[in-house]
Amino acid sequence: MNINFLQAVTASALIAFSSSTLAHNDMKSPEYRIGQLKIEHPYARATAPGQKAAGGFMKIENKGAADQLIAASSPVAGEMQLHTMTMDGNVMKMREVKVIDVPANGSVELKPGGLHLMFIDIKSPLKAGESVPVKLKFQKAGEVEIKVPVREMGSGSGHMKH
Repeated sequence: MNINFLQAVTASALIAFSSSTLAHNDMKSPEYRIGQLKIEHPYARATAPGQKAAGGFMKIENKGAADQLIAASSPVAGEMQLHTMTMDGNVMKMREVKVIDVPANGSVELKPGGLHLMFIDIKSPLKAGESVPVKLKFQKAGEVEIKVPVREMGSGSGHMKH
């Protein structure tokens, strides 16, 4: 009988821990929906004092017809651009793109070293632990405002300097 009691207490503790962990993870990795699109795990990198640019990253999943991300804006930056980063031999090149395609019944990942949002002329440093508002504009789905958590510099996969 003591074993069953211990198993019940252990199971309850694990469920409570799992629930709090999931809730904690959800707080750090918000998810947004607009139309057939789901925006997952948005984040930006913290900036050093005086740094005027930063990258923004997320995954955009599409359960419908093809769409395009056509613009982004945020009150924390003078301008936002859609960017891509590619390697040309041993040289990393970054350039603005007019749109980011979101394939039908597929997804696109904005990540370090590839497609990303570019915060330009940042008005004050982005600090880890804060969230910044970003408005995304899609060709078909329309506009959605999201909160983008700011992570420590160097977090995420890879490291991008701007």
